[in-house]
Amino acid sequence: MQRPFLKWAGGKFNLLPHILPQLPTGRRFFEPFLGAATVFLNTDYDEYHLGDTNADLINLYKTVKLLGEDYIKHAFKYFKPRYNESRKYYQLREKFNQSCDPIERSCLFLYLNRHGYNGLCRYNRSGRFNVPFGSYKKILFPDEAIYAFHKKSQNAKFYCDDFSKIMKKANKLGDIIYADPPYYPLSKSANFTSYGQIKFSHDDQQSLADLSEKLATKNVHIVISNQLTPETQVLYQKAKLYQFPVRRSISCRGNRRYDVEELLAVYCPKDTVNSL
Repeated sequence: MQRPFLKWAGGKFNLLPHILPQLPTGRRFFEPFLGAATVFLNTDYDEYHLGDTNADLINLYKTVKLLGEDYIKHAFKYFKPRYNESRKYYQLREKFNQSCDPIERSCLFLYLNRHGYNGLCRYNRSGRFNVPFGSYKKILFPDEAIYAFHKKSQNAKFYCDDFSKIMKKANKLGDIIYADPPYYPLSKSANFTSYGQIKFSHDDQQSLADLSEKLATKNVHIVISNQLTPETQVLYQKAKLYQFPVRRSISCRGNRRYDVEELLAVYCPKDTVNSL
């Protein structure tokens, strides 16, 4: 299994044994909530269409695809021990927030991802990256994982766009979509997850389910990750539902964990029978 080179909340590496068996053979693969790109890295299709609403993330991936080893050389300079301290981190965070150069921003985005607190990606209302310093004793530079992504991405197109626009590019037999939206909250008191700088509401969740149903009638195979709640059971009632337990953090410190049920909703072409 290939690990991603980014630290990312909600990463799917440990869930691959459940997700990959639900992805059939095909020619074109679409992933509209790309995140760390774990599923993309561990599949084998002829053509990839990959998207996210986070412009910095997509800029990073486009730069790695284009530059490969040259990107590794550029980014490595920020992974020297002298940059792993609070004062340097905040200086480089400010440099990132002021930079308009796509290569510099891509290198600094990786630096912030690996040195920032808990691998978070967060922006304030002005669009400025504001994750605090992580205070890690040692930071490893993921050069091998970056190069693996570079090689894999040569057959990929990247889009900074809304999930619906990316999914609508899939329209024929042999097209496969894997969608990993911000998860539905476990309780009414929990806030919806913020995706990039955009809130992902119940209406967005409903739109994703409705679009998946529609695309399934056009011979597109769709797999959606979410967590099992009464609401998601209703949202995906026309899909085949699979559930399994996972361990989740209950706080940002990650030292309080509990079991929840992960949900996979699978829309097979011309087959939307609920099997839960």
